[in-house]
Amino acid sequence: MNVTEYFGENVFNDEVMKKRLPSEVYASLRRTINGGEPLDVSIAGDVAAAMKDWAVGKGATHYTHWFQPLTNLTASKHDSFVTPVGDKAIMQLTGKDLIVGEPDASSFPSDGMRATSAARGYTAWDPTSPAFVMDGTLYIPTVFVSYTGETLDKKAPLLKSMTALDLQAKRLLKLFGIECRKVAATVGPEQEYFLIDEDVYFRRKDLVLTGRTLLGAPPPRGQELDDHYFGQLKPRVSEYMRDLDETLWRYGIFAKSKHNEVAPSQHELAPVFTTTNIAVDNNQLTMELMKKVARRHGLVCLLHEKPFEGVNGSGKHNNWSLSTDTGLNLLDPGDDPEDDPRFMLILACVIAAVDTYQDILRASVASAGNDHRLGANEAPPAIVSVYLGDQLGALVDSIVLGRQYVPKKPVPGSIGVPESPIFPIDTTDRNRTSPFAFTGNKFEFRMLGSQASVADPNIVLNTIAAQAFSDAADALSGAEDFVGACKAYTEKLLREHYRIIFNYNGYGPDWEPEAERRGLSNNKTTADAVPVFFKRENVDVFVRQGVYTEKELTARANISLEYYRKAINVEALTLIDMVRQDIYPAVNRYIAELCSVITAKQTVSDTLPCGTETALVRQLSQMNDALSDAVKKLAADLSEMPAGNIPAAQKTAHVIVPDMEAVRRISDGMEKLCAGAFWPIPTYTDLLYSVK
Repeated sequence: MNVTEYFGENVFNDEVMKKRLPSEVYASLRRTINGGEPLDVSIAGDVAAAMKDWAVGKGATHYTHWFQPLTNLTASKHDSFVTPVGDKAIMQLTGKDLIVGEPDASSFPSDGMRATSAARGYTAWDPTSPAFVMDGTLYIPTVFVSYTGETLDKKAPLLKSMTALDLQAKRLLKLFGIECRKVAATVGPEQEYFLIDEDVYFRRKDLVLTGRTLLGAPPPRGQELDDHYFGQLKPRVSEYMRDLDETLWRYGIFAKSKHNEVAPSQHELAPVFTTTNIAVDNNQLTMELMKKVARRHGLVCLLHEKPFEGVNGSGKHNNWSLSTDTGLNLLDPGDDPEDDPRFMLILACVIAAVDTYQDILRASVASAGNDHRLGANEAPPAIVSVYLGDQLGALVDSIVLGRQYVPKKPVPGSIGVPESPIFPIDTTDRNRTSPFAFTGNKFEFRMLGSQASVADPNIVLNTIAAQAFSDAADALSGAEDFVGACKAYTEKLLREHYRIIFNYNGYGPDWEPEAERRGLSNNKTTADAVPVFFKRENVDVFVRQGVYTEKELTARANISLEYYRKAINVEALTLIDMVRQDIYPAVNRYIAELCSVITAKQTVSDTLPCGTETALVRQLSQMNDALSDAVKKLAADLSEMPAGNIPAAQKTAHVIVPDMEAVRRISDGMEKLCAGAFWPIPTYTDLLYSVK
């Protein structure tokens, strides 16, 4: 079947709504979706009935309010359409069922935003994100709030940040004489992941319980040959990717690109841009479907940021841009950006926002898994900076440093062979080491972890951009010479925030001391990064833009710190179990085997050489004792955790994690010395090269 024939077949999309809804109901709902008008609740019954009939026609028997609690996962409670009428049953979904649900909120993270005894929570329909059918259930995207009104999810503040951005961007555009109904951030989150064989996966306790390997010596061959990136797809991987594409397309997700990534068994999927709200929902669904489809092929999809030590980890590249409903891309520099005051002002506002709030932008991507990536020469450093490229970089330099600006235009390129086509050379290169890089008509925020929700960084991006646009609109409103005032304000922002611009190698050894000299933040761990949310100026920007209350933001920061501590605690306990139950006994069995060999040799003749075996026994015995001592230290440090989220997170980052690394170093050293038949868990070679 042609893709266009089944694309979006599982989605209650615009085509289905237009066909199934009364014209006046459809028109009202479109005004809400497109124009941001309040939902007319009187149409809910008609929409619910049409949605139910469509879903039942696709085999659905249940519906659920699908929401995104503060866990980076999704949640849902499934109710059947079955409704009793006398002694018979009908299939029914009422307007009230569609608009609001009442799941128990007591078991979701809230950090005291609701008492344990106050269990009631509400899910409320988000009509801007389409419903879909999966596994016999109609999924209705919703927000999730407490009985007292605090948001308990990621979607509600995301929608609020989109509203703030829309409002302030339109204020700014109006000064340029540009009228539009809506300004929206569009997002295209690229998704990296690993695929490993299911049988091998279930033989690794650490992968099953934590999503990453806590032990494992590097394989003889890793990624040093640079042969995996964009390499030929293995048959099982190709079949998986084909199945995944078709599955995503049926859910209306515009999966566009797929390829091998840098590390063995690592791959990437990239979608087409869409509005932020839908992009977030689609990415959550994509991650769920990636795992589900993998199991159909006897594979396991790993989304942890660093499942394997010594090879590249996985992230998400959040391609963020701003567009009006009239089709104007606000981050498109055009052919002559130096002559476009609107573009230059918006660019300066974004740069100012990133510099002013660099610490919360870094904190928005903080997690236990992502701490392994940032700054590890495989991902951007933990220092936030902005890359502008050759053209815009030179233009900004001319403004700030007084250098002469020579406009750079695209030129034709060729390899010098007549048969080779002429190709355009862009006005700027790419910088894959930059955390926040301008890439033509958008910014690519590259610090996100692969398993994280993309809601959090986009909430921050939308909010801080809205604040910068608000400040600009306030400063320029009523200016007698608007063009002159706009130019002066743009230059002022670029001078004040020039320190955040870095157009060079973010992996280089000189950047960290240079960033410190510039006064840029460098919070390397989650324990160091997340507490910045408690700063007054950071609280104020969210409150001012109506995205979070102070209580909501504080709760999220505490939940993030608590989740970080718990994640590392699970890893540490798993590591202790693996060493005590698997590694230590296995090495002792190998030592016993070596001792038997020595005894057998000595029985035959006192002159038979046993030096190799004796030295190995001595070395492994010493290492096993050292391993036991390292585990004892880890266990003791775990048992003495201070009270309070910040002190506990600090000890976790700066004591527990180094303890775990010490245990690993010893164990990995023994793996290299131990006979393969005695090593109790699959090795990195087994894990990374088992999929053919």
